[in-house]
Amino acid sequence: MKFKGMLIVVQDCSRALKFYSDLFGFRLVRDNGGNMELTDHLYLQEKSFWESFTGTEVIPVNNYSELYFEETEIEEFAEKLASLYPETVYVNRLMQHSWGQKVIRFYDPDGNLIEVGTPMQPVQTDSGLTQKY
Repeated sequence: MKFKGMLIVVQDCSRALKFYSDLFGFRLVRDNGGNMELTDHLYLQEKSFWESFTGTEVIPVNNYSELYFEETEIEEFAEKLASLYPETVYVNRLMQHSWGQKVIRFYDPDGNLIEVGTPMQPVQTDSGLTQKY
């Protein structure tokens, strides 16, 4: 078995493509009318298709999962987000965790949770193993 990527449900694939392209640089690979494949294995599926295929309602704006990105220039990213998408709903604006990582968490226009954080640095443990924190 092979993991192929992440599918997120959206109201409108074209609007979502613009959002993910503007902020993260994703590009369209394939458009199947209501289903899009983007670079880096992100898939968009319109809500009407997902609900029709599964017979289940979409539960928007939840915290069951998140798309996670790392960005070294996180202050600039936060400014870009606020400038391009001032209506963004935040879980938390740019903050710094006790271990030093800076993060920002927010919802995309369809309620999918996104976290952008600075890269976590490897640390040396007492046993000599390297772990990331």
